[in-house]
Amino acid sequence: MPSSRPIPFPTRVPFVESLGAELHVFADGVSELRLTLAERHLNSGDVAHGGVVMTLLDVAMAFAARCANADSVAVATIEMKTTFMRPSEGTLRAVGKVLQRTTSLAFCEAAMYDDQGVLCAGATGTFKYFTARGPRGVHAASDPSTSPPKASP
Repeated sequence: MPSSRPIPFPTRVPFVESLGAELHVFADGVSELRLTLAERHLNSGDVAHGGVVMTLLDVAMAFAARCANADSVAVATIEMKTTFMRPSEGTLRAVGKVLQRTTSLAFCEAAMYDDQGVLCAGATGTFKYFTARGPRGVHAASDPSTSPPKASP
């Protein structure tokens, strides 16, 4: 049963914080985010902007990938496909889950529901596990597979 109270995000994501999204599930390769839509989240049709919907689906899958790998410090979206099925209104619930995982990748799906429990959008995505970066993009560890190439003189 999903938590009725928000839980702390496992990592700080300022953009998601600015939207006002809340994390309600983060365990066993499943995550759930919720967002009560406000005027700032709407498009010209007075329903959730597609960017808001895609962000919630992306983050739900990313957090599902993170909690499926205890050794993972961070994930990055490699690809994502989104299908919009109907307008998203009211309080939105994005549920992400891991379908398959390797040592370096997670294959995920997510579904977006409105406050009536109606499916509004869905997504699939591939996420890469990597070593987290420190402040201002500095890598926290010196793993050559995740470090950017050095600039040549």
